[in-house]
Amino acid sequence: MSKRDYYEILGVQRGAPIEVLKQAYRKLAKECHPDRNSGDPDAERRFKEVNEAYDVLKDDQKRAAYDRFGHAAFENGMGRGQAGFDFSGSFADVFDDLFGEFMGRRPQGGRSRGADLRYDLEITLEDAYRGRQATIDVPTSITCEPCHGTGAASGSSPVACQTCNGQGRVRAAQGFFTIERTCPACQGQGRVIRDPCAVCSGAGRIRRTRTLSVSIPAGVEDGTRIRLAREGEAGMRGAPPGDLYIFLSLKPHTLFEREGADLHCRVPISFPRAALGGEIEVPTLEGVNTKVAIPAGTQTGRRFRLRGKGMPVLHSSQHGELYVTAFVETPVNLTKRQKELLAEFASLCPPEDHQPESAGFFAKVKDFFSELSGD
Repeated sequence: MSKRDYYEILGVQRGAPIEVLKQAYRKLAKECHPDRNSGDPDAERRFKEVNEAYDVLKDDQKRAAYDRFGHAAFENGMGRGQAGFDFSGSFADVFDDLFGEFMGRRPQGGRSRGADLRYDLEITLEDAYRGRQATIDVPTSITCEPCHGTGAASGSSPVACQTCNGQGRVRAAQGFFTIERTCPACQGQGRVIRDPCAVCSGAGRIRRTRTLSVSIPAGVEDGTRIRLAREGEAGMRGAPPGDLYIFLSLKPHTLFEREGADLHCRVPISFPRAALGGEIEVPTLEGVNTKVAIPAGTQTGRRFRLRGKGMPVLHSSQHGELYVTAFVETPVNLTKRQKELLAEFASLCPPEDHQPESAGFFAKVKDFFSELSGD
C-alpha cells in the first residue's frame, strides 16, 4: 500500500510556513490521540501517521529532501520512513508542541530570558522631521549587583536541584505516556539557593528605574516601533535580559496634517488677493517661510504643491511634498465706505461674467426645476 502524501495528511499546501504546519498538526494530533479515541482501533495508526508527517515537514532539511524526492528520500536508511519511525522520540516532540507552553516548561537549565518591555513615547512632528535623541525613564528589573545576578548571598552559590538533577524538568510515567513537566522544587531553574541574597531575596534582580537615551531617526511615522536589544527586564538569576520596544506616537500639529511623507496646510487668502493674484508666504517644517504665487481668480479649495517640502522618507534622502490648500476669507466688520464700494463692485460684476461657478450652479438649478414641472 502506497504511503499518503505528508502535506495531504496534515491538510496543508506545499510551501506552507511552519506556523501553519504546527497549527494543523496540533489540531490533528488532538483529534486522533489514542487516549481520546479508546474505542477506535485505527486511532494509533492515524496518530503515528500525523506525527510522522510533521516530524519530516517541521525540519527544513528533511522537508527539502521530501519536496525533491518524496518518500524515497527516507528509504534505505536515508531517514525516518514509516517502517523505521521512532515513536518514542517523536512523542516527546508531540507532547512538547501540544502541552509544553501550557505547563510552564522552560529551557534546560532554567535560564529563561527576561521579559520584553513596552514604552510609549509621544513626539512632535518637528521631532519626526529632524530626528532627535530622547531620554526616557523606564521602570524595570535590573541585575542585582551584590550577588551579580546569581541570587545567592556573598560567599555562596546556587547548587544543582536534587529533584531534577539540574535539568529543570522531571518526568513521570502515566499509563501509556511519559509526561515531562517543570520541576516543582526549583521552578524550572535547575538550581536551588540555600543562602539567598539579602538584597534581591534570591531572585537575582531588583526593581529600578533606568534612564536610557533613544535615537529617533528622521521620518518616523505614528506607530513606529524602535527595538532596543537587551534593554528589557533582566532574567532571573543571571539569565539574559529581554528587549525594550518603544512605540512612537505623534502629537497633533497646529499647522500641518501628515499623510505618509506628505504634509497638508490650509492657508487663508484675502478676497482682494484671491481676485487680483499675488504672493503669499507659507510656513515649512524647515523653520523658514516659502513664497507661493497665487494666480488671479483663485477659488477656495485650490491646491498648490511645493516639491520636497514634506517629511523625509525614513532611511532615505527623499522628501515628500507640501500641499497648500487655499481658502478665501469673506471680509467682516466692514466700514460704511467699504460696504459702499463692495455694493458698487457687485453692481459692476454680472454673475455670468465674473462668477462662473455661481452662474453654472444657478443654471443647473433652473434646469432642475424645469424638469420637475415638466416644461
